[in-house]
Amino acid sequence: MNILAIETSCEVGSIALLSGESVLECELDGVAAHSEGVLRAIDWLLGEAGLSVGGLDAVAFGSGPGAFTGLRLACGVAQGLALGGGLGVIPVCSLEALASPCLEQRILAVTDARLGELYFCAYERNGDGTLVAVGEPACARPEALPVRDGQWFGIGSGFAVHGEALRSRLGATLAGDDAHAIARAGQVARLAVDRLRRGDAVAPQHAAPLYVRDKVALTTAERLASGGRA
Repeated sequence: MNILAIETSCEVGSIALLSGESVLECELDGVAAHSEGVLRAIDWLLGEAGLSVGGLDAVAFGSGPGAFTGLRLACGVAQGLALGGGLGVIPVCSLEALASPCLEQRILAVTDARLGELYFCAYERNGDGTLVAVGEPACARPEALPVRDGQWFGIGSGFAVHGEALRSRLGATLAGDDAHAIARAGQVARLAVDRLRRGDAVAPQHAAPLYVRDKVALTTAERLASGGRA
């Protein structure tokens, strides 16, 4: 199985190619490099594997939540490649890709949403080790983050930006945290394998980013009120 994956939901983006049991991945460091380097990175990965777009089984992308520009880029590139190659597209939640490599039983994936807010989703491992989402991905301020029963391991940039507020909010339910972990394209590709086998790929025109904010764009007044720039 050959799956190309794109993950540009945060400042450090990546592209990966899963071929059989191996995953080849390259990093796009910095927001500007996402749009400038994504197609070059894809060409390089396909060349290294000796594949063309037509040799892929699907194109996957980190659907978010995350930076709106990055999500639109990943989705648009995935759609373009899939249309050209006659392939399906597999959207993968970026919070699930973030949480998936963590070996803890209960994981709280939390990323910085800017404007004083966080994107988050809780996950538990079932009997075969796969992750199951507890609720839907959502957006909230740190002091309004839901507190669940039991012990949870926190992961993601939300703990780097709002660590003190989150630890105060979660209290004894927080078993520990990894503030430096990010969603990677390699994990998006691995998660896409089971979805492709289940027949969950969608037609390119139906692929869409996962936005969890009520509004994608804010007015100038709203940005200033939240401490942002006009």
